[in-house]
Amino acid sequence: MRRKVRTGDGVELALVEFGGAGRPILLLHGLMGRATTWWPLAQWLTGYGRVVGLDARGHGRSGARGPWTTERMAKDAADALEALVAADISRGAVVVGHSMGALHGIVLAARRPDLVRALVVEDMAVDFRGRNAEDARAWFSALPKPFPSLAAVRQVFGTPRPEFGEYMAECVEERADGYHLLTRVEDAVEIAAEWARADHWAALPAVRCPVLLLEAEDGVAPGGQMAEMTRRLVDARHVRLPGTGHLVHAADPAGYRAEVERFLAGLS
Repeated sequence: MRRKVRTGDGVELALVEFGGAGRPILLLHGLMGRATTWWPLAQWLTGYGRVVGLDARGHGRSGARGPWTTERMAKDAADALEALVAADISRGAVVVGHSMGALHGIVLAARRPDLVRALVVEDMAVDFRGRNAEDARAWFSALPKPFPSLAAVRQVFGTPRPEFGEYMAECVEERADGYHLLTRVEDAVEIAAEWARADHWAALPAVRCPVLLLEAEDGVAPGGQMAEMTRRLVDARHVRLPGTGHLVHAADPAGYRAEVERFLAGLS
């Protein structure tokens, strides 16, 4: 089931209800993604609560209007949680984030501890200063426009890791002339450009809930940073899953599930 929620600054966000009952579990996707990329994961997560996926602004079926800042998009997640059943919110939500969504989850938990009972951070850092967002613009600008087929989407994004191809095949829409990315490249570059300018180390001590940090063997976080994040968090556990790329939950679904289920089992 799909529903809409309006943010404090008037942007309409899309939510996907995956099923389940009880404590809300909010899924936050990565850059260029959308809520439905979580579908395989959501199937077993419904055994632990009411699973809802959010299309971040500028992604999926949500409105595409800035500001493209981490703070604003974390507020969007708070707006989405507040739109859920008040009785469930009173217990706090479990927030599961990948990449961009994990960063939004960290800032959300720091700014609104009343809304977040626990947090899963999948392969994301809080400090990318010094990186050049223009590299991303150049890469995306070189892509076919539009893609001639879903097979082409899988081929372009799935080399060398096929799970990326499957992920991105979920993040396009068919039009008369072919398949187009649902997220505008200019908006994605603006989001990444902020990461290159500002860090979020200061948010970590304010996160009071339990946190599970899952790191890929071949991920995006600078070496050692997720371990340092764990040290600066109040209640955190860090696991590095061998053989995985940035999409840990797709590269090793069994390993990811085992760690998350162990984490959820420890919550009251």
